[in-house]
Amino acid sequence: MATKQTNTKGKKRMTKKEKARKKRNRMLLIVAEILVLCVMGLALYMVTKTDKMEGTEIKEEDIVINEEVVNSTTTSVNTQGYRVVALFGVDARNGALGKGTRTDTIMLACINENTKEIKLVSIFRDTYLNLGNDSYGKANGAYAKGGPKQAISMLNMNMDLQITDYVTVGFAGLVDTIDELGGVEIEVDDAEITHLNNYQIGTSEALDRSYTKVTSTGLQTLDGMQATSYCRIRYTAGDDFKRAERQREVIQAIADKAKEADIATLNNIANKTFNQVATSLELSEILGLLGDVSEYKIVASDGFPFEQYRTTGTVGKASCVIPTDLETNVKELHKFLFGTENYEPSSSVKEYSQRISQDTGK
Repeated sequence: MATKQTNTKGKKRMTKKEKARKKRNRMLLIVAEILVLCVMGLALYMVTKTDKMEGTEIKEEDIVINEEVVNSTTTSVNTQGYRVVALFGVDARNGALGKGTRTDTIMLACINENTKEIKLVSIFRDTYLNLGNDSYGKANGAYAKGGPKQAISMLNMNMDLQITDYVTVGFAGLVDTIDELGGVEIEVDDAEITHLNNYQIGTSEALDRSYTKVTSTGLQTLDGMQATSYCRIRYTAGDDFKRAERQREVIQAIADKAKEADIATLNNIANKTFNQVATSLELSEILGLLGDVSEYKIVASDGFPFEQYRTTGTVGKASCVIPTDLETNVKELHKFLFGTENYEPSSSVKEYSQRISQDTGK
């Protein structure tokens, strides 16, 4: 990728005060974009502003990482220069962000620390997986049973990853963030508008807030309640797969809007949403992540299990998304995230793949 150069010829020399202000503003905008990508929480910025944010320190001994991944004995393991953060969106009521709350949104944000490119992967919440404790069920059950530690273990175990950091955001945090940004631009189609308004009813009751009905289709600015409800739609063609796509669409729209935000707006977001975000990240880690980079960009997104390697069905009495072959999905995931060709999944993933096949008949 070509190096960005700036021609300063003919420009007025800035004073030290102006340079400091520009540097501060640039850093805040950089942080804002990263936070937005991390499940719309603006969590990293808020860590730099307050110590009141809920957090859970994640130590390696507290989570499960497949042994072969730790020892790098799997074929073509090369994730150097990448950082993967788990992103959780919860149906949080009264600020409940820990265990006991199911994750409506589960995402991976894979950050290439060399190119500053970010890839997002939605883990469909109904996916039948090992839940991080050798019991099997829907992926969103892991967070409910064991909070972020078990949810991270679930992701590591089923996908041969080494995640140790997370960001969790509740509905209220998303609503407030979007409202403070002045709304986001979203294309609403005929199949979505009725469901969007129906979801607004439930979201408003959960958050004890009023809402404004969306009355027309097409490209328009949605406020926080509307955009959050748009993220929740799952009763159109594509079901939960389309819903995850909508969530990624809203993340991109927030990222676009955050780039234009001023410092006062970012401060308002931080003050309003700090109690709606939980994270394992510390300020020193955030600064290390950001470094002196001026731009991060979402360059690709997808869903797991991948379309060609998934199906749906009933397991017991539960309707699930079923990876028809977990091994193949993990190979595709490592190729998508890290560019790894011919990845060989660990023996643990192969074991889980066989168990899922036995339980589901797929």
